[in-house]
Amino acid sequence: MAYHKFNATQVFTGKEILDENFALIVQENGIIEAIVRIDEAGDDIQKLNGILCPGFINAHCHLELSHVKGLIPEHTGLVDFILQVISKRQTDTDQILEAVEKAESEMLDAGIVAVGDICNHTHTLTQKNAKRLHYHHFIEVSGWNPMVAASRMETSLTSYKIFKNLFPLHTSLSPHAPYSVASELWDLMRPFFADQIITIHNQESAAENELFKSNSGDFTSLYQLMQISNPSFAATGKNSLPSVFHYLEAAKHVLLVHNSFTEQSDIDFIRSSQTPVSFCLCPNANLYIEQTLPPVDLFVKNDITLVIGTDSLASNHQLSILDELKTLHQHFPHLPLSLLLKAATHNGANALEMEKELGSFEKGKIPGVLLLENVSDKILSNSSIQRIL
Repeated sequence: MAYHKFNATQVFTGKEILDENFALIVQENGIIEAIVRIDEAGDDIQKLNGILCPGFINAHCHLELSHVKGLIPEHTGLVDFILQVISKRQTDTDQILEAVEKAESEMLDAGIVAVGDICNHTHTLTQKNAKRLHYHHFIEVSGWNPMVAASRMETSLTSYKIFKNLFPLHTSLSPHAPYSVASELWDLMRPFFADQIITIHNQESAAENELFKSNSGDFTSLYQLMQISNPSFAATGKNSLPSVFHYLEAAKHVLLVHNSFTEQSDIDFIRSSQTPVSFCLCPNANLYIEQTLPPVDLFVKNDITLVIGTDSLASNHQLSILDELKTLHQHFPHLPLSLLLKAATHNGANALEMEKELGSFEKGKIPGVLLLENVSDKILSNSSIQRIL
């Protein structure tokens, strides 16, 4: 059997960084054979300048919104952003499909091998059936008005059944956000959460916590503007996360996405739960919409499991995990490079239940092989990605 043998400046295994004294051995079909010391690797070793790394995992994306790129101004705030997404997402189907194909190619070029993708429609199915990337499909459900709970659930279940038939192991039903799901809709969804991977947009704006604490703020204004009524809603006096998390406790794994306004009390609450949770960071989208960033140092201090997402091209200029890592390193330069790379590879694969194939250089896996180039003194600002396998 023929092998590729790579020796680089460093090797990131998915969990740790090894120095130049190691070689990565990969079968021609991309299956990892071993990591061995360079003096045990034999002949025909390809020398590379950079960091060898498993393929990136984009844990949160809205591929179906790719056609909205550039249509929504930056820094609108979340409430105005939501209104503009609603008004601008409808367009010609051919335009949507063309944008989806282009966006997926962009992710491939950026070294992404798997995506946790939010789906409100079946528009992405044609592209996904080409199987160029691994996907977990989160069929999104929303509806703040209790009167539409049954119809919203029926619509979402139509998409859910189509995806579930094609991708049975990687399709799950998920709520959009605490501020967009009425208790009546939570009750309809809840049976579908058991033993599944669930994702939810979490604490993306200060207004979300304000809504649950006191039933006031920008979201109440949004509901009035959209003529949406939810008479069954009552403020809990708590942040949004502890107010709704009990609906999700039967899940196998929960991905909390954005977390820009998560506090220590929320983390303490999550730690008291038995449900495994990962916190997904999408820093470029947070800056695009709210001009803010999540409290990354707080997460690191509390040893929170972090994963990385790009959000959509409606809220980002590109779909690149490396660019998300660059933004995190720019604003939190003290973060270890290994922590960031682990969030973008091993942690993401685990969160999407793809760890048997992806996320790390372990024998038998096919995680993809990237070369991270131009990393100077562990700083990512000028770095770039080359896909090796």
